[in-house]
This record gives sequence, C-alpha cells and structure tokens, in this order.
Amino acid sequence: MKVALTGGPGVGKTTVCREVAERYGGSVGGMLSGEVRRDGGRTGFRVEDLSTGETGWLARRDGPGPRVGSYGVDVDDLERVGVSAIRGALESADLVVVDEVGPMEFTSDRFVEAVEDALEHDGDALFVVHGRSRHPLAKRVREEARPIEVTRGNRDGLPGEILEAFG
Repeated sequence: MKVALTGGPGVGKTTVCREVAERYGGSVGGMLSGEVRRDGGRTGFRVEDLSTGETGWLARRDGPGPRVGSYGVDVDDLERVGVSAIRGALESADLVVVDEVGPMEFTSDRFVEAVEDALEHDGDALFVVHGRSRHPLAKRVREEARPIEVTRGNRDGLPGEILEAFG
C-alpha cells in the first residue's frame, strides 16, 4: 500500500510520518525532513535517516546549492543522508518513508530516481508530497498513492488510520 500525505505548512505531516514509523509493526526506513528555527525564524531544513539517526542539511538560507525560494539546497547532504536512507529502506525495510517529495528535493536526480523506485517497490510506502507541485514525480505520487490531506483537525487520528490501511 502506498499513502501520500499532503497539507499546508506546519499542519503536522512530518509528525504523522514519525508516529506511523514508531508504531508500524515491521521494519521501517527512509527519510524525514524538518525545519530548523533560530531566533524565532526558520533558517533551513534538515534531513534525517530514520534507520541510523544520521542528519544533514536539506537546505538553508546560506546554503551552497541550487536556490529554491530563499534557500540553497545542499544536494550533497540530501543524497548522502536522504537518498541513502531511501535506498537502504528499499533493500531491507517493510515500510519506506519519504518526507518530502517537493521542489527542494527535485534538485537531485538521484532523489527523483529513488522515489520512483519507492513507488514501484512491493512493500508499504508513506510519502509526504508537495500538494501544488507540477513536477511529474509529484503528480505521479499523488496519482499512484492513496492521497490523504493532513489538517490540524484530523492529524491526531491519522497515524491509526494509516496503520490500519497498511494492514
């Protein structure tokens, strides 16, 4: 089963992913991303390998790579941590988590290929996908996975609903 979470910024998509990963009955791998805040403002985004706990920069205001909005994407860290986490999960996990499939991540061809492989993978997969992206991969994830919109009103019950869907 494939599930694709969408929703506005800050509604709890990553929190839902983390809780599903913690409560899932089998092995879990993949990547989570989250914002980094300092002095009351967002300064960037981190990427985390669910299996190893390793982290790296996805993007930051003073980041070295391609610009997406006001952030420079750290493609090296995205591939070293995020893509490696997805690839590792595809080899050994029952559930593959990919948070997030969006504009920053699309700067890496290796990331795009890993997500395409996750869509074709036989096991369970949980994606967070940018809801408005017109990128072909974002469209494909929204079409091929069961879409669920996360809101402040439904986020607390979603982990149980998703776990039930995974069976």
